[in-house]
Amino acid sequence: MRVTELCHNWSRCIAGPPVQQVEMPHDTPLIATIVAGLGLAFVFGALAQRFRFPPLVGYLLAGVAVGPFTPGFVADQALATELAELGIILLMFGVGLHFSLKDLMSVRAIAVPGAIVQITVATLMGMALSWAMGWSIGGGLVFGLALSVASTVVLLRALQERRLMDTERGRIAVGWLIVEDLAMVLALVLIPAFASLQTGDVAAADPLAAQFGLGLTGVLLLTFAKIGVFMAVMLLVGRRLIPWILHYIAHTGSRELFRLAVLAIALGVAFGSTKLFGVSLALGAFFAGMMLGESPLSQRAAQESLPLRDAFAVLFFVSAGMLFDPASIIREPWPLLATLFIILFGKSLAAFLIVVAFRHPVSTALTISASLAQIGEFSFILAEIGGATNLLPKAGRDLILAGAIISIMLNPLMFAALDWLLPRLERRRADVAATPAPKPAEIPVTPLTEHTIVIGYGRVGRLVGEALQQRGHAFLAVETSEDILKQLKDAGIETITGNAARSNVLRATNPSAAHALVIAIPEAFEAGQIVEQARAANPALHIVARAHSDAEVEHLRSLGADMVIMGEREIARGMIEELDTRPPDPAPELAPQRAAENVQVQA
Repeated sequence: MRVTELCHNWSRCIAGPPVQQVEMPHDTPLIATIVAGLGLAFVFGALAQRFRFPPLVGYLLAGVAVGPFTPGFVADQALATELAELGIILLMFGVGLHFSLKDLMSVRAIAVPGAIVQITVATLMGMALSWAMGWSIGGGLVFGLALSVASTVVLLRALQERRLMDTERGRIAVGWLIVEDLAMVLALVLIPAFASLQTGDVAAADPLAAQFGLGLTGVLLLTFAKIGVFMAVMLLVGRRLIPWILHYIAHTGSRELFRLAVLAIALGVAFGSTKLFGVSLALGAFFAGMMLGESPLSQRAAQESLPLRDAFAVLFFVSAGMLFDPASIIREPWPLLATLFIILFGKSLAAFLIVVAFRHPVSTALTISASLAQIGEFSFILAEIGGATNLLPKAGRDLILAGAIISIMLNPLMFAALDWLLPRLERRRADVAATPAPKPAEIPVTPLTEHTIVIGYGRVGRLVGEALQQRGHAFLAVETSEDILKQLKDAGIETITGNAARSNVLRATNPSAAHALVIAIPEAFEAGQIVEQARAANPALHIVARAHSDAEVEHLRSLGADMVIMGEREIARGMIEELDTRPPDPAPELAPQRAAENVQVQA
């Protein structure tokens, strides 16, 4: 009995006095905002995907659904804005991580001047529209810049779906996009300073400039000085420190710690750059990604950070949708139509004329035009900054958001029209082939005869070239990538620079005296042009091409290809051959006997 009482008293002493039940509050706006944002984004994104629209449209509509301008649940807009800031940091970190100076330099002759002129034209058109609506110069500038830049997500997805990433058209589009992104990064830094110039409030823009009496001009000078110091620190210290940290963590073998290091670098550099140098979170995150992109572990860093980047990017798009008032479409239909005209036709026409002026094919010009006929992430960021600095009126923000939603929905139709138009242009060009045309620049014709022509020296073309080298067959390669061309020249392989779909480039390969033509590029439209011209030059030429679908196979065969190889079929054939060469396993009841026989044989 005493033992029982002792145990009871001891347990009561250990447990302490009775704990009062505290009722947890049910008002959790942060959780409600995240759950509602991600949940509705999933529903609307799935519906958008079902109707063949980019999921980004669904995310924006989810924001409209939980915004203050629609009935029902209204998410906390202040919390949504803070979550959007995280989304901006991780979005810009991803942009910097995938920034490729090599891709830009390979198409710099067209991408740099083309993007600058297109941004200028679109910005001027946006400023003209804003002037007609009575806005300030600063508001018109922000509005025009927001209409001038295309969505990275939408453009890359459209190119990947049509397998254009490795083509000349795809490389120009990506390079063009890189220049646009760099221009917008600079704009994000300068807009707050420009806002201070317009309002005259130096202290609001930079207290340090106001303290030393530098005036409004001093704000700009100090802003550039801070950016310069920040870039110097990142290039001298961050360029070495950030990859070293990642390599050190990678050697620990902890995937969780590596993922945490990537996120800590992205968020830490962005936040530190704002507090120490006064630059924007977006610029800090962009430079963090760019410095990390120079590490051999950049691909792994991108993969590890992708889930969180996607989640917060979704919340960013949802928060952007919350700012949109659907009633503005009914209140101001004519400004919306003018905005859509600038996005879908104005800047696209400017891009088309620029590409044609640089003597690129019409197919390339049309692809660039269709790619740029939408706006997205940077437009939302500019709209938010414009609203925060009181440069952009609420009507301008509504027009940008409505223009983004509608243009992203219509962009697949632009590419569908492009797919319909290009074959007809090709046939028309064949019909008017007798019409005198400007003679393209002559390229010296190779002296090789009975040789093989390899078009495209990527993963497929390289394997073909190595096999031809081993067998001692003469061949030459046609390529556009400067890096690959340098490697080929260092290896002593004859090369021709340019797009083989152009008559002067293909003529330089001497197809009339060649033995075979291997078309290793993945784009069926350009491959079809090459097949048609090569067959006309040499009816006996053996032509082998690649395709990704049955329709592409039939298209290339109809133009004269002797053999068209589809990758999926060859993979299946290789698997079947492997199964045929391996004898079937013995029946389960014979397995022990087979194992015993193997042991006796080894003995």
